Amino acid sequence: MLCGAVVCEGVPMQLTTSTLAERPDLLEALLAMANPWPEFIRRDPFGDLYYAPAVLQQFGEHVLIGQDESGEVVAKAHAIPVLLAEGELPDDGWDGAIGRGLHARLTGGTPNALAALEILVLAGKQGQGLSAQMLTAVRENAARHGYADLVVPVRPTGKDDLREPMSRYAWRTREDGLPADPWLRVHVRAGGRIEKVAPRSMVVAGTLAEWRRWTGLPFDASGEVEVPGALRPVHCDTWHGTATYTEPNVWVRHRTGA
Repeated sequence: MLCGAVVCEGVPMQLTTSTLAERPDLLEALLAMANPWPEFIRRDPFGDLYYAPAVLQQFGEHVLIGQDESGEVVAKAHAIPVLLAEGELPDDGWDGAIGRGLHARLTGGTPNALAALEILVLAGKQGQGLSAQMLTAVRENAARHGYADLVVPVRPTGKDDLREPMSRYAWRTREDGLPADPWLRVHVRAGGRIEKVAPRSMVVAGTLAEWRRWTGLPFDASGEVEVPGALRPVHCDTWHGTATYTEPNVWVRHRTGA
């Protein structure tokens, strides 16, 4: 989510990709794929809306399914057409992409870009270059539908210091000039350009009881709580009995050649 992926670099397995619109019979296998995201991430209300089966089918031409040589579904990619103002990459990132995509579909707006939402590879199939193949497939699918821009609110997979600002981490590079973050590196190698941080890409709010259930942590003192799997601390407010997680992501733009 937040266009996150687990990225390992190795010898690539070749995938066969199709859209959900082309292969509606694969919906059940798509939904059955193991979800590796932390429980609290799954509580984003925009995610609950987008991942409903009926909504996925509405955007089936932009839901990609990757199968290995045996026909097993081992990877998937989600994207949604969005209507953006010229030069706009919204601060609300992943949530904003889903909101704008649904708004355009419901109101008859004409989208002018495709926003990638997630690329997921099964745990046992990682390390074979499948994430990069699915990214290429998403970009090519965007071009087939006439979208010159593929915009991605990337969730950097390597960020483990919750206190480090995303505005610093996003532009950290290795000696070869490529991003230090492995998932951002895949995007840049594929021709993407890091453009800006989306400071509130995902917002998850809940009661303290819900956060305790989601994380197993006590949430018994006001202030910042470091939660495994988060990119920044969760703000706990014991006076009001609530906690809120506001996740930053990184906008990457790909030109598709359409």
